Amino acid sequence: MKKGKIFIKAIYAGVMIGVGGCVYLSVENRIVGSLLFSFGLLTIVTQGFWLYTGKIGFVKKIGELADMALVVAGNYIGTFLTAFLVRMSGLPLDTGELVGRKLDHSIWQVFFLSVLCGVMMYLAIDNYNKSRHIIFIMLPVMIFILSGFEHSVANMFYFHLAGAWGSGPLGYLLVMVLGNG
Repeated sequence: MKKGKIFIKAIYAGVMIGVGGCVYLSVENRIVGSLLFSFGLLTIVTQGFWLYTGKIGFVKKIGELADMALVVAGNYIGTFLTAFLVRMSGLPLDTGELVGRKLDHSIWQVFFLSVLCGVMMYLAIDNYNKSRHIIFIMLPVMIFILSGFEHSVANMFYFHLAGAWGSGPLGYLLVMVLGNG
């Protein structure tokens, strides 16, 4: 696939993760929120969008890693655009406590929680591809959210929405990207 198409599909994936983040933040019940968040990944998979956490586990050649950098950049832009639209819309979504908890973890905690999320994302995509049963998308998403595992792209959205920019949040996101991979 051409780099331009990968990049555009990565932006779309970032938007869909942002939409999942919006619905998660919009409901009071964490279980319902985690279930509804899975709509983002379901859409990504069925539409053929490129989400870093859904693609990195399937990289087989070293040359494909360059595509992953492009995917991360596209996902970052997509989550930024969604957060911008949410902020401009005036939706009262509060990320302060959530982002604060994430930034209170040590780098090692972030890495290990990211690895666990990466496992859930790999299993979600691999099991769905083998069975075509949406439960294999929904349950791993619910597991990573309810367990507090770190999803780099979801956290891009939460950090953007909270206005948490700078070297600290960016460093954490890089650790999450490595751990998810």
